[in-house]
Amino acid sequence: MYRALKIRIYPTDEQESYLAQCFGNTRWLWNYMLNATTTAYKETRKDLVFAATDKLLPGLKKKYEWLGLAYSQVLQRVTFNLSSAFVNFFEGGANFPRFKSKHGKQSLQYPQNVKLMPQDSVIKFPGNLGLMKTVFHQDIPDAKFTTVTRSRNSDGRYYASILFNQEDTAVVAIREAIGVDLGLKNFAITSEGSKYNLPKKQLAKLERNRKRKQKKLAQKTGKTSNKRRKAKLLVAKVYSKTARVREDFLARAISQDSTRKPSYLCRRFGS
Repeated sequence: MYRALKIRIYPTDEQESYLAQCFGNTRWLWNYMLNATTTAYKETRKDLVFAATDKLLPGLKKKYEWLGLAYSQVLQRVTFNLSSAFVNFFEGGANFPRFKSKHGKQSLQYPQNVKLMPQDSVIKFPGNLGLMKTVFHQDIPDAKFTTVTRSRNSDGRYYASILFNQEDTAVVAIREAIGVDLGLKNFAITSEGSKYNLPKKQLAKLERNRKRKQKKLAQKTGKTSNKRRKAKLLVAKVYSKTARVREDFLARAISQDSTRKPSYLCRRFGS
């Protein structure tokens, strides 16, 4: 059984500059490989397998020296993820892979050589990053982690998502049915008597704030101006705050009954 632990990280200005370069390198490599794979499939009706795309990487690093600034295993992970995306597409489990944009969320993966140091509140990344400050708000599972995904949201926050493989964890199957009644006074009431109240006032306040920020953004001229960029960041921060409020509500709802996750609440808030 796999379990993901998402924690916030706090890079320095120098680390942020290096991360921006790494995000750009992995994004460029993904788009390059995706274009090459798509072109090959149109011409030969065969997709490039992982081994074929992985062999292109050394030549690209020689041709584009700046590509080698990113950690080597991070670049290798790009070709692996692209190959997996095509496998999922041809098996009918996902849509066709899309090109990545420099706008919005950015991410990259480390398959190994990452060291968690909760006693010092830092994570040690390989390559030129070194130690990065973080906050471990949960206990680290006693299991081996497979990948560490480092991401930057559109609001400028950085996170590390750590995937653990808990092979020895016992999983208890729950087959009992539960009824959910949607009401006016309470957001939802289960057949077992559990009540869930949506934070309407807080969400309404955030929605009013979002409309104000969105209106100011629409008034900015010039797509590349600094004022428009700052206004766009303020809108992204409101969206991020709203998402965290909904996640906190879902977490509190689940904690009321640790034996099951209310299916309706999970569908409603995208868990």
